[in-house]
Amino acid sequence: MPALTLTHVTKKFGHDTSEVTVLKDVNFQATAGEVSLVIGPSGSGKSTFLTIAGGIQTPTAGDVLVQDQAMNQLSPKKRDAFRLNKVGFILQAYNLVPYLMVQDQFTLVDRVKAQGNLKHDQLTDLLDQLGISKLVNRYPNELSGGQTQRVAIARALYQNPDIILADEPTAALDSDRVKVVGQLFRNLAKQHHKAVVIVTHDIRLRDFADKTYQLMDGKLALDQAED
Repeated sequence: MPALTLTHVTKKFGHDTSEVTVLKDVNFQATAGEVSLVIGPSGSGKSTFLTIAGGIQTPTAGDVLVQDQAMNQLSPKKRDAFRLNKVGFILQAYNLVPYLMVQDQFTLVDRVKAQGNLKHDQLTDLLDQLGISKLVNRYPNELSGGQTQRVAIARALYQNPDIILADEPTAALDSDRVKVVGQLFRNLAKQHHKAVVIVTHDIRLRDFADKTYQLMDGKLALDQAED
């Protein structure tokens, strides 16, 4: 079964004369073992697409299934618990806790999700891959933009989720770091059977994707080169 399915998803904001349709009849599937890339300019609906895919927002119309579980059939509390155990989010805002050192960001995850997280040696390896192992005793305000982004990636992956949803995960990274992060996502898909969905305008990530989609004016289409 697909890890993630969106069927005829539409999302509208506002009402009457101020109504705006951000997503228009979107159909999408993500499969474990694959990296799916959704490319689009700012304002194309990428972030809305991702938050609906992960159950943070609800669609105006259509259905979202995560591992065959219809998200609209869950109460908000059960939806949050399901998402915590199944989905890892890498958001543009990073959402690091400002008064916690990097190492304590992971301890906080343990308090919220007590089981299923990476083991200590796995976390150490992940931090090494991302080049942030020497930053564990720093606070977020002591990190550069690129360092903060890589810590946010590590924190999301620490949960060991089945599905990884990433919103512009390489926006603050140079080309060498993009290659590291892109290969990390690909390894997670191929070696650990994760479903990885990345929304971005960074075409440098194309080399690491199994499928590439274009999101333009709220409409999603498989890239012609993928047909």
